[in-house]
Amino acid sequence: MRAARTDDNQRAIVAALRAAGASVQLLHTVGRGCPDLLVGYGGVNLLVEVKDAGRPASARRLTPDQQRWHRSWAGQVEVIDSEDAARRLLTATKGRTRA
Repeated sequence: MRAARTDDNQRAIVAALRAAGASVQLLHTVGRGCPDLLVGYGGVNLLVEVKDAGRPASARRLTPDQQRWHRSWAGQVEVIDSEDAARRLLTATKGRTRA
């Protein structure tokens, strides 16, 4: 089994999410297309796939495993590529309530 790879910007994105008051659980080691992060914010759980905005568009595409996972998941999953996108996600999450 190969080591789980993370995008170069994942550490900075996690730091930005935590600085904004979110809880973050790393999931990238799960593999098989599972998103990279479980983020808790304002009573809402978010599944987040991290892509690196600094890489070419072709390198930011979802892998086949990720595509299958996203298609099969009946809940929410977000793809973000920067610290700004992480903050926008949290802002958009404000006001949502637990199901």
